Amino acid sequence: MPKTIPVDTNDFRVELCDDGVAEVILGEPGVMPTTSVTGHGAIAVIWPRLAAEPGVRSILVRSEGKGFCAGGHAELVRQMLDSAQHRARVMREARLLVQSMVDCDLPIVSAISGAAVGAGAAVALLADVSVASHTAKIIDGHTKIGVAAGDHAAVIWPLLCGMAKAKYHLLTCAPLTGAEAERIGLVSLAVPEAELQHTARRIAKELAAGSPAALAHTKRSLNHWLRAAWPAFEHSLALEMIDFAGSDAREGLAAFEERRPPRFGT
Repeated sequence: MPKTIPVDTNDFRVELCDDGVAEVILGEPGVMPTTSVTGHGAIAVIWPRLAAEPGVRSILVRSEGKGFCAGGHAELVRQMLDSAQHRARVMREARLLVQSMVDCDLPIVSAISGAAVGAGAAVALLADVSVASHTAKIIDGHTKIGVAAGDHAAVIWPLLCGMAKAKYHLLTCAPLTGAEAERIGLVSLAVPEAELQHTARRIAKELAAGSPAALAHTKRSLNHWLRAAWPAFEHSLALEMIDFAGSDAREGLAAFEERRPPRFGT
C-alpha cells in the first residue's frame, strides 16, 4: 500500500511508492481537474518537498480525472480580475511553480491524457520527460481569455518546438493533439491512450533506479538553457498580471462562461 503525504488542497494527492517513485495524482475519477485557489499554491511547492523526502528517486505526475488539468478554476481567475493583491500572490506562485520544477534535482515524468490547459500545460511540459496519449489535447489558452501567455510558455515552448511553432500556438491558442505535439517536439513521447500510464510509470521507475547524482547533474546542466531564458519568462509573467487588470480579461472570462466569441478591445 503506497504511503500518502498530506497536501493543503483537494486538487491532487501524493503517493510514495516502494520503488522510489512519488506519484502526484491530479483530480478525481469522472471530474476534470482544475487549479483552485489553494491548489495553485500547493502545486508550486510540492516539488522541493518531494525532493527532500527520504527514498524518493523520481516523480510521476498523472491524472485520474477526465483530462490532465484544465488550468485555473473560475474562482481563481475572478480573484485575479478583482484584486491586485491576488494578482501578486498568483504571480509569486506561478514563478515558484516554474522555478521549483526547473530546480528540482529529481527527474519528473508527466503522463498527459485528455486536456492539458494553462497551469496544467505548464506542469505537463515542464516535466523532464513528457509522455502524452495520441489523443491528448494540449493548449495554452491565455490569449483566448485576453491575457499574455505568461505562466511557462515563453521560457520553454521556443526551446521545445521552435519559435515559429511556439508563436503560432501561443498567439492563436490552436490546440495540439499528443501525436502532433510529439511530431513538433513539444512532448517527449506520444503513445496510444491504453499504453499511457504503463509507459510513463515504466520510465519513472527506470529513472528511480538510475544514479541519483548522474541524473540530477545532467538535469541541472540542461536546465541552464531554461535559466538563460528566465528574463523572457519574468517579463511574460509580469505582462500577464498587467493584462488581468484590463478589460479584455474580463471580457474573455465572460465570453468563456457565456459560451460565445469574445469581443476584445471594445
